[in-house]
Amino acid sequence: MLSSLQPDTKNATPSSIAVDPAILYMGTPVVLISSLNDNGTANLAPMSSAWWLGWGCMLGLNGSSKTVENILRTGQCVLNLPSEKQVSSVDRLALTTGSNPVPSNKAPMGFQHVEDKFSLAGLTPIDSDLVAPPRASECPVQLEAELSAVHDFGVGNPRIRSSMKAIEVRIVRVHAAENILREDNKDRIDPAKWRPLIMSFREFYGLGSNLHHSRLGEFPEELFKPAEFRRSASTPT
Repeated sequence: MLSSLQPDTKNATPSSIAVDPAILYMGTPVVLISSLNDNGTANLAPMSSAWWLGWGCMLGLNGSSKTVENILRTGQCVLNLPSEKQVSSVDRLALTTGSNPVPSNKAPMGFQHVEDKFSLAGLTPIDSDLVAPPRASECPVQLEAELSAVHDFGVGNPRIRSSMKAIEVRIVRVHAAENILREDNKDRIDPAKWRPLIMSFREFYGLGSNLHHSRLGEFPEELFKPAEFRRSASTPT
């Protein structure tokens, strides 16, 4: 009985040491946020500090960004999720800002003001259904969103260099390319077909093959919805 509690030395993780990384971008999907500038033009900004719960999303953004300004003013945005195929478009937007003049905290990093970011990225703006900012046509997933809440982030944290905002949005419409949907259920994105672009410590990565069956995927995905939005609990996942 005791032998079953012994550590697995064969697969043991190498011993760790204390380190001092400048950033903690461990690896998250890239999001291109489209919003409307005060002159009516569209802004498009790459970011990789986002996480989802249900039909909601929390965005971590620099407080000086044009995107934050636009979302707080209009209460709307679109979260465009690029795949691995759009990596060059995303990279062309690096070190650009919709703010003019360039914010003082971004100037030392080499940021430059760009008015038409859709053109720079080589992406096509298309109308959204429920919000004013346009979607990026080439991105396989486009999430129309409205502002829910804004929180100051990192207040009192000496390791955060500039003002940050945690912006909670609610998703009001989901668009997905047909070629990433499941054959048996067109309301479900097939994880075997969806290849999101990942940013890890400022470098781009994609996904490998499925590593292991997940028991979390065994019950109907429909059960994640509030009861009033479900078709039935027995609906296939």
